[in-house]
Amino acid sequence: MKRYSLTRKFSLALAVCAAFGTTSALADIKIGINVPLTGFAAADGNSALTGAQLAVEKANASGGINGEKIDLIVYDDQASPKDAIPAATKLTEKDEVVGAVSGSYSASTRAAASIFQNAKVPYVVAYSIDPSVTRTGDYMFRVSSMGEVQGRAGAKLVDNLGIKRVVLVTLKNDFGQALANGFKDAAPKFDLNIVNEYEYGIKDRQFGPLIAKVKSDNPEVIYASGYFFNAGPLVSQMRAAGITAPIIGQEGYDSDKFIEIAGPAAEGTLVTTSLDRESASPVTQAFLKDFRAKAGFGADMVAASTYSAMSILIEGLKKTGGKGGAELRDAIASGSYEMPIGKLEFNDLHEVNKDVQVQTIKNGYWARHSVIHDPVLLAAPTKDSK
Repeated sequence: MKRYSLTRKFSLALAVCAAFGTTSALADIKIGINVPLTGFAAADGNSALTGAQLAVEKANASGGINGEKIDLIVYDDQASPKDAIPAATKLTEKDEVVGAVSGSYSASTRAAASIFQNAKVPYVVAYSIDPSVTRTGDYMFRVSSMGEVQGRAGAKLVDNLGIKRVVLVTLKNDFGQALANGFKDAAPKFDLNIVNEYEYGIKDRQFGPLIAKVKSDNPEVIYASGYFFNAGPLVSQMRAAGITAPIIGQEGYDSDKFIEIAGPAAEGTLVTTSLDRESASPVTQAFLKDFRAKAGFGADMVAASTYSAMSILIEGLKKTGGKGGAELRDAIASGSYEMPIGKLEFNDLHEVNKDVQVQTIKNGYWARHSVIHDPVLLAAPTKDSK
């Protein structure tokens, strides 16, 4: 676990002022982020960090927080709990950040959550879908739909396609399990027939035996959880084996890397996600343009969600004048936000209710397929939910 310090030109300006005898009462407002910059999730981490940096740069360019600049302190957690825990500890105890963002996966986010909660540091989670995160305490916030909600959206999508026979291919971790649980919970509402469910590990890249079983089931549709780095080989090998049924993935697929890895086999894949690249929202389109200009590649769900999480934290700080703690927690909780991933408001568990976007790959690019709007089916859990 390594801290990545982002030295800003504002620090140099303050040093120059000091050299000429000019003092300033202003000090940088420190906020943190844990994000995987090395290891298996590094590509997602790079997107997440770029999105976070973009939000901070935009805020600083418009005056920061009451004239004070935001200092973003970054730790590489490698998407690992053993690295996320010391990162969160250093951010709260050594760096004394007033707020933080998770730009990381569920396992590392879940491990860090209790540290931020105990320190009373608001923690805005970008794309971790583990249900336990917001249950950690009232300083937790999540801008993405949790896993079970996305799974239910997947079942609704199958119903919208007018087909019934489904095979589930489930990544054997909390991400995959949450999605599968949500799908299976909603399946009876749409009279879906789950023919079989097969599991695989996060390190798997060769799927021959699993694919042979899926093919023998002759499904009408396949609901397959995964991240781009294992979903790419999975989809490619399914198509090479002659499986033609539609494949439904989730936000873990939502990366240009998936298209790169799967190649022509990616064509037509459906993905439930948070980012609609063809949205008419000026906020979304401005973000897509600014991100490409900064990163040199197109934004994905991870980037859009982390930008949104960081922007919400910054909006809260603007309301409090840079103060953290309970004042910042309450400011974030009471807000309504127009973000690249939609209009967001937090419920009493600090979860969001929002539509689920369905993207597809068309001619080698991400394109809008549909939007799933079902306030009852997609309702986020509340404090009273079991």
